[in-house]
Amino acid sequence: MALLDIARFLRERDVRVLVEADTFEAIGRPALDPADIETIGREADLAIAVGGDGTMLGLARQLAKWQVPLVGINHGRLGFVTDIALDQWSAALGAILDGSYASEDRTMLVARVVRSGHEVWRALAMNDVVVSRSSRAGMIELQVHVDGVYMYNQRADGLIVATPTGSTAYALSANGPILHPRVAGIVLVPVAPQALSNRPITLPDDVRINIRVVDGREPRAAADMQVFSDLQLGDDIIVERAPFMAHLLHPAGYSHFATLRGKLNWHEMPILSRPPA
Repeated sequence: MALLDIARFLRERDVRVLVEADTFEAIGRPALDPADIETIGREADLAIAVGGDGTMLGLARQLAKWQVPLVGINHGRLGFVTDIALDQWSAALGAILDGSYASEDRTMLVARVVRSGHEVWRALAMNDVVVSRSSRAGMIELQVHVDGVYMYNQRADGLIVATPTGSTAYALSANGPILHPRVAGIVLVPVAPQALSNRPITLPDDVRINIRVVDGREPRAAADMQVFSDLQLGDDIIVERAPFMAHLLHPAGYSHFATLRGKLNWHEMPILSRPPA
């Protein structure tokens, strides 16, 4: 098991290893120290996520307020933010422990649902906050204000509020732009809007976005498509930049453009079709 191999590697370098409590149970209670997230946040100098991007997103949300640096080892499929290949973890991790790495901060969002003046839900997101319809219902109508200024009403399947990190996730599949991680922006991307003139827009990342549910059945809000809240008509979903950022460590020589080339197949030439004979 990769996680146990990594733990053994770290202990051989005299590094104390804390294993998140649920993970500790899932892997059979090995001879390691279990710890809850708060303990890891307070005591750890480095957090390692072994899994896919979803694992990394969950860890980032949990540990962001403690500013623990994060390393992602890809045991999933795409691996945009878990950028160390599983068969290269020992060399990459060893170099990082020796101080050879690239670091970057990633913007995070905080979303709140306010109902009749009372906050009923709050969540962090590293990728995006999505307000959408239920899969069993028709379009929803949303009214959007930015810093208290009316922006628009739109009918659509939903609206994505994405960070630069999230611009290559769900927002990209809805034809949103790719934002470089250092861009101080938040992108709003409508999902299948009724009016084709409703296009994505990039806003400064210091704005407050208020999305009100005007009409629609079974609406919901999601943070990173992992944490959900059912919504009611009249609810306000308030999205702002979080007061802290996710701090990622990458192998030395890391390039965001190389990641885009590899994950989005920018390096492949288009296949030219030939007319039938």
